[in-house]
Amino acid sequence: MVLRALLLIIACMVAAGAQAQGFPSRPVTLVVPYSPGTGVDLAARAIAERLAERWHQPVVVENRVGASGNIGAEAVARAAPTGHVLLVAANTFTITPAFARSLPYDPVADFAPVARLVTAGYALALNPAQPMQDLAGLLARARAEPGRLAYASPGSGTAMHLAMELLKLRLGVDMLHVPYKGMAGAITDVVSGQVPITFLPLGPLLPQASAGRLRLLAVTGPARLAALPGVPTFREQGAAFMDEVDAWYGLLAPARTPPAVIARIHADSVAVLEEPALRVTLARQHLAIDTATPEAFAALIRADLARWARVVSEAHVSAD
Repeated sequence: MVLRALLLIIACMVAAGAQAQGFPSRPVTLVVPYSPGTGVDLAARAIAERLAERWHQPVVVENRVGASGNIGAEAVARAAPTGHVLLVAANTFTITPAFARSLPYDPVADFAPVARLVTAGYALALNPAQPMQDLAGLLARARAEPGRLAYASPGSGTAMHLAMELLKLRLGVDMLHVPYKGMAGAITDVVSGQVPITFLPLGPLLPQASAGRLRLLAVTGPARLAALPGVPTFREQGAAFMDEVDAWYGLLAPARTPPAVIARIHADSVAVLEEPALRVTLARQHLAIDTATPEAFAALIRADLARWARVVSEAHVSAD
């Protein structure tokens, strides 16, 4: 009996190794549930090119847009669990469930996390005519004028909207949310002075800040950015919890994908991210290499799902 069990274990290990060695046996599809040209799409295409070279198989980026990312996510959840169809998820993957009455998939049970790949920082920015010089000054103004100090977001229910609602909850301030249909409108109206404040990814803010049309008060992350040494972090200003809202992009496979295949994709993804040319490409998009193991990525997803559900509930946020 013991010998039979041992032989079964060995057979399973050999089979798992063969699965990993045989992967990929055909083209791999990276499903991006957002439009071409977005940050997650550009990152996916840069990584796909390097993986194709490594795997000697085409790696195709397929944009499956719609329903706040649910169409693309459902397609991957229903795909065969072989590792040949993967989801390139962003942190919005953990926000959508907080608003959905029902989802066509379970964000935990229907996916196998493979790897977090990169992160993108956010910044709190304001029109330079505003007198606030730091986070403390902004909070003092908000407390003096509850509900009157407005901030622009790229839309209700977005990561940026929820991040500001988290800041309001944790620091006990009341500010007025002004939603836009995308980042461009929010930036335009803060630059023109129609709305005093916004909280957005660094990439679209930096050109305006460099030209003096916006002033950055705080950035997310544990340390100041080399490109912005004069801008303090939220952590330095007593709001370390804002480190938790950095945008992340990562790979998810369908549930029941063999662990050996997951390990192979993870190892190869990390390996290509170490290539200097890819690092330069991603740095131009203001993305930082920040990998995590499948286990750590799974824990991050569960923590984010709980956090944003709590924010939506406590702040009475609507995505409408």
